[in-house]
Amino acid sequence: MILLSIVIIAIFAYLIYALIHPEKF
Repeated sequence: MILLSIVIIAIFAYLIYALIHPEKF
């Protein structure tokens, strides 16, 4: 399912962003 893959990639990218910018959380 392409939609499911997009959701998983989006969540993974968000987690990486949160690790790179922890001061915003």
